[in-house]
Amino acid sequence: MMKKKAVVLLSGGLDSATALAMAKAQGFDCYALSFRYGQRHAVELECAARIAKKHGVTEHRTVTIDLGTFGGSALTDLSIPVPHKPGAADEIPVTYVPARNTVFLSYALAWAEVLGSFDIFIGVNALDYSGYPDCRPEFIAAYEKMANLATKAAVHGGRKLTIHTPLIHLTKAQIIQKGLELGVDYGVTSSCYDPAPDGAACGTCDSCRLRLKGFKDAGAKDPRNYKG
Repeated sequence: MMKKKAVVLLSGGLDSATALAMAKAQGFDCYALSFRYGQRHAVELECAARIAKKHGVTEHRTVTIDLGTFGGSALTDLSIPVPHKPGAADEIPVTYVPARNTVFLSYALAWAEVLGSFDIFIGVNALDYSGYPDCRPEFIAAYEKMANLATKAAVHGGRKLTIHTPLIHLTKAQIIQKGLELGVDYGVTSSCYDPAPDGAACGTCDSCRLRLKGFKDAGAKDPRNYKG
């Protein structure tokens, strides 16, 4: 019996690596999808390639798009500095990339339909995260509903697509514990928004702080290389 195919969005970070491991553990035949979208932390793509190889995905594709054309984010506009101090708790940080997950899911949806897949995995999280609006359960539910109105397979074939968010209600510590149980090598992941030229993580951006706290709360050592 053939395995079900799943498209897994793979950034090269901690969360997406864990989501991939969970999809594999559920028995899916995984197709990993990464993006070169003009991000300043493009070192994550090297990590994504290593993660995909380690987990034996069937295929890994990296798509080039340019969200930097519009700017509006510290991750895609080098004139906007990445914050290295915590911001206000109720503010959406400047590292938010407008429409990023909407765009990424659209590409994943297109590939899934071509593959005959009805499952997409994305490592969004609504607990220990930076407050991005496109990481919330409400967004995922709305996108899934739209996807099932937009595809030939759903409209004419009666096959419903599911967007899996296995991390959405987990703390960062719980995500790390789950990944360690599944054999994820977090040493080959990169979460930093402002890495050094050699790829070393800064340790002070919002994403690094969340990651370091997660490892501390999980009682584990972060194997990632940090500056200094």
